[in-house]
Amino acid sequence: MTAGLWRACSVFSSCVFAIALLFVFAFPAFADVAVPQLTGRVVDQTGTLSSGDVAALTQKLRDFETRKGSQVAVLIVPTTQPETIEQFAIRVADAWKIGRKKVDDGAILVVAKNDRHLRIEVGYGLEGALTDVTSRRIIDEIITPKFRTGDFAGGISDGVDRMIRVIDGEPLPVPSPTVNFGNLDDLAPLFIVTLFASIGVGGFFRAMLGRLVGSLATGGIIAALTWLILGSLTLAMALGVVGFIIGFIADLFSAMAPSSGSSRGGSWSSGSSGGGWSSGSSSSDSGGFSGGGGSFGGGGASGSW
Repeated sequence: MTAGLWRACSVFSSCVFAIALLFVFAFPAFADVAVPQLTGRVVDQTGTLSSGDVAALTQKLRDFETRKGSQVAVLIVPTTQPETIEQFAIRVADAWKIGRKKVDDGAILVVAKNDRHLRIEVGYGLEGALTDVTSRRIIDEIITPKFRTGDFAGGISDGVDRMIRVIDGEPLPVPSPTVNFGNLDDLAPLFIVTLFASIGVGGFFRAMLGRLVGSLATGGIIAALTWLILGSLTLAMALGVVGFIIGFIADLFSAMAPSSGSSRGGSWSSGSSGGGWSSGSSSSDSGGFSGGGGSFGGGGASGSW
């Protein structure tokens, strides 16, 4: 009796252990596919597109963003399983945040090659133009016919072209010129230019208008030029205030310094510090592209081939 009970317990324990191992090894197969890192306007994890295809698509989408302001991205993955492509695409949209913040004018073309599924995910701001019906027609009439013949590059390119034409018909805010400053090191050239302008050029206005009014005029000119060149009102105001403070303090120090002749002759420095003002445009997407903060609500359409 005892031996039989012992054997039964051993069999039961072996079964429990085997089931546990099965769950341990099977669990990764049922885990959600990780959202790929946004490394550019075109992310191909399957090697389907050639480097030339990627470069051409990237340039097309970059030019469109510059002209219209909207962001469109392309993602190709092997599979989205165990999720549906709709579930996966909205996770990608939430992570990438394609489109401008509060304008929400982003769209993502997601292709799951091995699953033979694709989806156009549309931001809130484009749902009036790139409707569910329109997105489905682009998939059915433009993209999937070429996919069925193995022409993935042509299907994606033509599909993106049609998406761009549809979005062009949507009235959206005009894109403003911006400069992307990733960290404080990128702002250093601006402060250097502001420093020289406040002390050098500002000295001319303070001599003509007095310390207070001249410093205010210097700060105002710096702010106006910053806003015209960079299109950032916040940055313009900040540099304007900095220019006023530096100019005012510099004039106080010069007034307290012992008189040794006029120092205004040497106050006019070059004023332009070479490459201090960057255009903000990148020749490639390597590290230079990111979502603008756009939001998505599940609009768009899916298809298969």
